[in-house]
Amino acid sequence: MKIQIQLLVLALFISFSGTAQSQLAKNLQEGKDQTVVVYGTSLSSGGHGKAWMQSVADYFNGQYGDHLNYYLAGKGGMWSTWGVQHLEDSLIAKKPDAVIIEFGINDAFYKYETSPELAQLNLEYMIDRIHLAYPNCEIILQVMNMPIRKSAGYRPNLTAYYNMYRKVAKKRKLLLIDHYPNWQKILDKGETEFLKHVPDGIHPNDASGREIIAPFIIEQLENAK
Repeated sequence: MKIQIQLLVLALFISFSGTAQSQLAKNLQEGKDQTVVVYGTSLSSGGHGKAWMQSVADYFNGQYGDHLNYYLAGKGGMWSTWGVQHLEDSLIAKKPDAVIIEFGINDAFYKYETSPELAQLNLEYMIDRIHLAYPNCEIILQVMNMPIRKSAGYRPNLTAYYNMYRKVAKKRKLLLIDHYPNWQKILDKGETEFLKHVPDGIHPNDASGREIIAPFIIEQLENAK
């Protein structure tokens, strides 16, 4: 009986010690104003980005009292070289407390001729530059959905770029929000089902942004490993 109790205590310790809030969620819970800059491709800018980020903001502002402000600072069709070139005016100038970065899907676009190695150099430059300006800024990396059909054909080596994000997150001890497994489960049901959520084969629609992407981001921010 004593051994069983000890094992139960140990299991509870491991369970609780392996889960913690992200710094962003913790600061919001403590009532601190937070500016989040979302930096990336069309998946996280314009209407597509607003679909999920507004839902994330609404949730945290509803929970903790209107302390989260955000900017969608990326641009459709752009990749990490553009991200480096526009980092100062598009991101640094906004004085972020947290940054969410995703450029993997367009770094993989073959016409941009950006190797996974160059994409990693660009990503790590952005991380270092942000931390030089704001040492306490939380940097969060995102791996998004897979494209299908024509859009997939333009990105024949996408897995290498997404794996690079995973590797950099692990190396730098950054929070990684990896949406890919969730989208794979949908794609496993067939392209017809996938296209209900991603009608053009690459951009999730607004409803999926609110109902699939946003809840997972909230979960990851509140239960960051």
